[in-house]
Amino acid sequence: MLSRTAASLYWAGRYLERADFTSRLIDATIRLAALPSSYGGDVGAWGGALAAAGAAEDYAATFPELEEASACQYLSLDPNNSSSMRCCIERARNNARAVRTAITAEAWEAINAAWLDLQRYGVRLDSRTTLNRLLDAVKAAALSFDGAIHRTMLRHDSYWFLRLGATIERADNTARLLDVKYHLLLPGDERVGGSLDYFQWTTILRTVSALTAYRHVYRDSVKPWLVADLLILNRQMPRSLAACAQNAVRYLDQLAQESGRRGAAHRQAVRMARRLETSNIDSIFKSGLHEEIQDFLRENNKLGLLVGEQFLF
Repeated sequence: MLSRTAASLYWAGRYLERADFTSRLIDATIRLAALPSSYGGDVGAWGGALAAAGAAEDYAATFPELEEASACQYLSLDPNNSSSMRCCIERARNNARAVRTAITAEAWEAINAAWLDLQRYGVRLDSRTTLNRLLDAVKAAALSFDGAIHRTMLRHDSYWFLRLGATIERADNTARLLDVKYHLLLPGDERVGGSLDYFQWTTILRTVSALTAYRHVYRDSVKPWLVADLLILNRQMPRSLAACAQNAVRYLDQLAQESGRRGAAHRQAVRMARRLETSNIDSIFKSGLHEEIQDFLRENNKLGLLVGEQFLF
């Protein structure tokens, strides 16, 4: 496979995963912001959402104040925000169009339909109802594309590059969300385990569609260390860091079978997966959740760079 074809597939997977995450982040933050201010509501919740999306600095340079309407606009339809849902779906579609022969007709139709549908919304939100419809449309588009590639694509290099891009992006999103929660959302005078802490951890579970999974696994009230355990170490949870690292190894294994060789990216993914396999939540909290997540983010970014060097350039 040509490196430019691999790059287009890889980034199509990443951008669509980012759009899906942003839609879920906005939806969950709306829930949190609707709470009374004493429970973490009001506009402060949007600061955490922007930070989790990696857009806080750019937002501050564009808008003088933190407001719900402008934050929603910036994260959803703003063409000047490269991580907005609109820009992510547009870039995913452009990458998919560049490799039309490498994906099935069903996969192309799913992502092309998502872009055409998104254009109906323009670049400005006119109401909360419009925003809700937009969020539902983006979530449905991601599920449709994921289902199309799962059900119709051959399990060969095109499929594995799409999945590899999505899983590296997913790991980054989950890690950022956890880190933002622990250091930006919880005020310094609020105790861990308090009512505000409870609502914010519940919001995180909703963001990654894991609230039902949490209840099934732990059958307990929402507790920070159990949420962290689910989203960091539980390999049955598709968005956990451990599951993402394990999947990255799997996809790189498949690509190695196609090419007949392994490289630095594969070794990096194996190191990440083994580190999480030998960790436990007590040791993670003891050494510092923030420090552990920052280490993971650095390692995940390194994995992305190594994938680029090995396959995409």
